[in-house]
Amino acid sequence: MDCGSVRAMPFTRGAGTGSAGRARKPVEEQAPETIAATLEDFLTRSPQAVVLEDGRVLFDMRSTKYRLSDEHGRCTLQLWSDDANLVRRVTAIEERNGVLRVSVLRFGQTKPQTLEIARDRDRRTPSTREATRVKYLRVLERIAVRAFPEWKLEGLRTAMDLEKSFGPAYARGSLVQGQRAWAVIAVNPEETQATIDGILTIGILWLEHCRSTGDGRRVWQGLKVIVPRGAGTLTVSRMAWLNERAAQWQLWELDSQTEELEQREAADTGNVTTRLIHAPNRQAVRERLSHAAARVMALVPEAMQSQVEIVIASGAEMAFLLHGLEFARIRSGYAGNSFNVQEQITFGAGPSETPLATDNEDVLRELVTRLFERRHAGGDRRDPLYRMQPERWLESILRQNLEPLDPHLDPNHVYTQVPAFVAGDRGMLDLLGVLHDGRLAVIELKAEEDLHLALQGLDYWIRVRWHHLRTDAGGPGELQRAGYFGRMVLSQLPPKLYLVAPALRVHPATELVLRYLSPKVDWELVALDERWRTKAKVVWRKRSTDPRDGAGIAAG
Repeated sequence: MDCGSVRAMPFTRGAGTGSAGRARKPVEEQAPETIAATLEDFLTRSPQAVVLEDGRVLFDMRSTKYRLSDEHGRCTLQLWSDDANLVRRVTAIEERNGVLRVSVLRFGQTKPQTLEIARDRDRRTPSTREATRVKYLRVLERIAVRAFPEWKLEGLRTAMDLEKSFGPAYARGSLVQGQRAWAVIAVNPEETQATIDGILTIGILWLEHCRSTGDGRRVWQGLKVIVPRGAGTLTVSRMAWLNERAAQWQLWELDSQTEELEQREAADTGNVTTRLIHAPNRQAVRERLSHAAARVMALVPEAMQSQVEIVIASGAEMAFLLHGLEFARIRSGYAGNSFNVQEQITFGAGPSETPLATDNEDVLRELVTRLFERRHAGGDRRDPLYRMQPERWLESILRQNLEPLDPHLDPNHVYTQVPAFVAGDRGMLDLLGVLHDGRLAVIELKAEEDLHLALQGLDYWIRVRWHHLRTDAGGPGELQRAGYFGRMVLSQLPPKLYLVAPALRVHPATELVLRYLSPKVDWELVALDERWRTKAKVVWRKRSTDPRDGAGIAAG
């Protein structure tokens, strides 16, 4: 029996987790069925889990696929991403405090190794986090005296203020000299990279708070941001696109061991890596994989086949989606060491996958039917399959019909995550389109409230702009050389940035952060009706100053 045939698709709830104690000694070998059920349940409940070996992150489950099987009396776990692949036999598991300790064997070896699967990257206890943050405040106080001798550091603290979106991970204070002042925000090296990358959003809010709550006698010149040494690449690329007339912006990197502070120039846009994959010939892929596609569709109830969205993922892959949730995929590649091409069909919702075989077709047909019965606009909001991957559901709606967003968008040219962010450091979905006048359109989507919507949208805008402006001897830009937008004449204007979310899911801080962006970034904040799963409808929109006509921020 292939346990993945049933458990690798989280259409039904898996078995409960194992023992609650973290193993301090080897765990006795367990039944493959128990291991598979526990692993499946843990991974289903932990979409942001990371897989570690000797404390080093091997896989981030936000961008990783996995497969489980227990054939031949052993449980096998396979993990793969764009950067790595791992296959191990799992002999035992044990859980404690959100961490799953997994005993594994490499094939052909008898000495067990240990993998840890943590619910998120930050595994410190609350008391440890608090002690680290308090210690970091003392470091900042010592450094401020040496680095800014003519200024006085005041009010340095990490106190939580949820009403103003200030969390304890960030140290906040001010540098004062007479009537002049700087807002200061810093983050210690023990925080996760995601927390470090979020510092500029919080810093903008802190600067605004300082300005709005002051007595008017101080002139707040700007914001000083302090991050760990080597961790400021993303922040410096964002900072280059903030409004210099609204405030002065400085980024400093701190080595906590040597207590050396070094400033990075805002003009340095950093080296945040993206990957631009050549656009596949969609028609050729459809024709080449037509036989396998017909086999997939045969497992979908006939009355529901019209709801399936087929996406060409690459020149050798085709994905099948229901309201944005991938449930099947076809991969074409060479078989073994030969030059014979074979096609593999896998099924699975979310990151899990199960190979299609003759003996599991009936099981998969039943599970797919159950998926279609539960994931629809009128489904149960408490159902995990209804709630799973809401951004992808929203993306699928807009990808098929951009007119509600803006009738000037060209429906014939819309792409997902081009360019892609390397290392899975993104939790949001992106669309790249074009207006009828040839201007590129960057579309950032969020189905749930997110404080960092504005600057994450800016990240994507920066990269699209960079690729678009890379021309070859006056010819087309890099995007068109990679096969996107056909022979359209693309405008050399910077892309337009659309930020899209349900109206009640737009964080109150989003508009404030947007007001601090450079006037060179033409943005539009679009709020959708909360019933967007039934019909996408814009209920309000706000725009930035358009550099072409000088219009101000306006509600639409």
